[in-house]
Amino acid sequence: MAEPAIGPEDLDTPAIEFDPKMWWRLFQYGLAYPRTLLVILVSATMVGVIDMIFGLLTKFTVDDIQLHGKEADLLQWAILYASAGLVISVSLGTFIWFVNRLRIWVGYDLRQAAFANLQRLSFSYFDRRPVGWLMARLTSDCDRLTRILSWGTLDLIWSVTLMSAIAIAMLALHWQLAVYALSVTPLVAWVTVKFRRRILDAARVVRQTNSQITGTFNESIMGVVTSKAYGREQANLTDFQVLSDKLYSASVRNLRLTAIYVPLTVTIGSAGIAITLALGGSELLAGAILAGTLIAFLSWTRFFFEPIEELSFWFAQMQMAQASAERLFGVIDAQPAIADSESVRERVHQYSEQLPNPSLARDGQPNRIETLEARNLDFWYDPAKPVLRSLNLTINHGESVALVGPTGGGKTTLANILCRFYEPVKGQVLINGEDYRSRSLEWYQSNLSIVLQEAHLFSGTIAENIRYGLLRAAETDIVMAAKLAGAHGFISCMEDGYETQVGEAGSRLSSGQKQLISIARATLAARQIL
Repeated sequence: MAEPAIGPEDLDTPAIEFDPKMWWRLFQYGLAYPRTLLVILVSATMVGVIDMIFGLLTKFTVDDIQLHGKEADLLQWAILYASAGLVISVSLGTFIWFVNRLRIWVGYDLRQAAFANLQRLSFSYFDRRPVGWLMARLTSDCDRLTRILSWGTLDLIWSVTLMSAIAIAMLALHWQLAVYALSVTPLVAWVTVKFRRRILDAARVVRQTNSQITGTFNESIMGVVTSKAYGREQANLTDFQVLSDKLYSASVRNLRLTAIYVPLTVTIGSAGIAITLALGGSELLAGAILAGTLIAFLSWTRFFFEPIEELSFWFAQMQMAQASAERLFGVIDAQPAIADSESVRERVHQYSEQLPNPSLARDGQPNRIETLEARNLDFWYDPAKPVLRSLNLTINHGESVALVGPTGGGKTTLANILCRFYEPVKGQVLINGEDYRSRSLEWYQSNLSIVLQEAHLFSGTIAENIRYGLLRAAETDIVMAAKLAGAHGFISCMEDGYETQVGEAGSRLSSGQKQLISIARATLAARQIL
């Protein structure tokens, strides 16, 4: 049964909770580049460790001055500071370089996976999804995810390394003061959990509305001639304004939550520094610790909560990006409504390993189509509105058949069913007396040529568009096909002839010219069914 039509706002039904499995799946795209990940891991770890070492060098320098005065070896500490600075600079530059490479590669892989799956999906999938909705999946959603994956992973490694190194150093120097300094950490974690779901929900609304805007914008551009002819500019602007207002409201709410969340973690971190200063100062006055230890603790406490603030920012971004991940993987995981059965796939695999037989297709069945028959065929998009009822039709090899009927009578629908772009709800389409679902979809559709009601041309030359029907065709074959279609005359009159650029979607040609080129393309393909 055909799927019911739905609007763009109904296309996304994401999970309510944060989904670690989905993020792990996204991370696996990065695992395809293990050497790059290893360099990122090492360099980010080095940055985190050196950040901690700066505090340790500060402690030793201040302690040396406090204990030895003018006898302190400042040159030694200066050299160590410079060396640490050089190491952190090299490490920082390295992981920025490699993390951007990783982002580009993962983005490429995600787009390839999504686009490859789009090529396999059935017509019904595209019937229910605007072009702008699909464009947003492969552009803005993909960019957002790769940015989160690359820089978020980098900051995660740096943060964990720095926080672990600082915690170990603080506990080793003065465990009681370390406990005081880190006492606010659970509060930061609690705030993060509280804000997590709210930010995610708000982000989903933003992404859904953005998809609707992209779709509307695309339709407005594609239909600009119709809009101007009927004076619909103001009405279109009003419709677009409604969506823009919705996006504005959702974005403001999302930003408001983030604007509360991030400063709140900063405030809690400042409270940790205040606790360290108060208690550490008392320890210093009592002579229990040296000044260098207190200065190091203050520095470390500030650095310890800086990664938490950074992670809280990226966590908020991950909440926003989860909606993008759900949408992009929705495209990658979408299953075609029309596909070969398991038995057909097994038969194709079996026969493809044997020596080719010109009279047999790759599924082991006859290559030549003698009859194409529709038997007791029913079809509907909506069960309440049947399009075809108990239709019977037989077309023999060499015959030409015309279907005549009123607009909306089902002529195009029948053609789409015969092409197996859709399948019957009831009844059968038979090839040589066998249900066409028992044959390979690839084989069947490779034996079809089609001329659409609205001819579509691709950007490029006239010759390239005709050759689309048979990529190995020679120039003479293209000219012959154009002559048979009645297109050679107007093509010859053009300044560049067959090398004339047709423009996007054939915008530089008339509708009639596009139709003739489309017929030439189908003629060149010379398939069994036209």
